Amino acid sequence: MTAVAFDPNHPTTKITETVIGAAIEVHRELGPGLLESAYQACLEYELGQRHVKFSRQVPLPVTYRNVRVHCGYRLDFFVEDRVIVEVKSVEQLAPIHSAQLITYLKLMRCPVGLLLNFNVTAMHRGIRRLENRHGSHREIREIGEETQ
Repeated sequence: MTAVAFDPNHPTTKITETVIGAAIEVHRELGPGLLESAYQACLEYELGQRHVKFSRQVPLPVTYRNVRVHCGYRLDFFVEDRVIVEVKSVEQLAPIHSAQLITYLKLMRCPVGLLLNFNVTAMHRGIRRLENRHGSHREIREIGEETQ
């Protein structure tokens, strides 16, 4: 994956900063070690407190050869109709987690996604921001690289 310059004036930057701030607040309060569902519920509360427009558990349409396939995929959060947020609580983010988000970005034709792993000692180590540009993807910034 090729890194590209971070643009602080991009329309999604304020959205992602708000979501990241909410995630840090949740992590500060709860710490690591809980199930994804607990972090999702608390993140939902924090986003509401910040008056962010979002939907939770959004059905993800999959179209194969012009046929809509009902697979049961759901986005954890779709924020301001521009940012997909996937919540994890795993020992370490793996390449498959980024691949999942990249696929979601392509299917939704969404410009930016956040992958948030709450099972870390410091939240900044569990954040990845991915960007979808013209059907391709590029990681524009690794906010926190998990260490082993």
